[in-house]
Amino acid sequence: MNNKNYLYIGSTALLIAFFLLGTKLYKDSQQEKLSFLAQSSAEIFVRDHSPRYGNKDAKVFVIEYLDPECESCRRFYKPVKELLAGYGDKVQLVVRYAPFHGNSRVAIAALEAARKQGKYWEALELLFEKQPEWGSHHNPQVEKIFDYLPELGLDMEKLKADMQDPKIQDIIKQDSEDLRTLDVRGTPTFFVNGKMPSGFGMESLKDLIDQEVKAAY
Repeated sequence: MNNKNYLYIGSTALLIAFFLLGTKLYKDSQQEKLSFLAQSSAEIFVRDHSPRYGNKDAKVFVIEYLDPECESCRRFYKPVKELLAGYGDKVQLVVRYAPFHGNSRVAIAALEAARKQGKYWEALELLFEKQPEWGSHHNPQVEKIFDYLPELGLDMEKLKADMQDPKIQDIIKQDSEDLRTLDVRGTPTFFVNGKMPSGFGMESLKDLIDQEVKAAY
């Protein structure tokens, strides 16, 4: 191998090293930024309007940016609830909206209207269950959600009227502004007390929750 080849290999290795270092520094700076926001601007993570599941006095907040039309959000929904159940009253779930898909805003409005009748979590679970039908990427039919929701005993006339409440659009607008501030680009995206898991998946999420529960209790 001549000197030219050695130089090429060395340069390539150096570039890779710089890239990995840059990636780590960026991730560390983002984490530091998010931790700072969690302390100084907690409302960016948890708004007064945000649906919350579990003990409202829990010291550990799992904030999930979700889209009811997102397939990954559907897959994560039950495992996340099962995971949180293992922490008892120490952890609460906070839902924030990331309306990235075409019919998301309609579905979110329906969820918020169902919330007015005390059926938010039931409606969310039902829409995730039926998502392959109403939220198909090839043939979305969002109007089908109005065929499903009566199963929950909802007053559908009231629900459709409540969906027009301007406050619901204000909620979507605020959540959309916050997700841009937090640089949320996909769903589901999780934060635990303002910190991001080290990776995407249940294991990374659990590791961070364990860390925050240990620190808080």
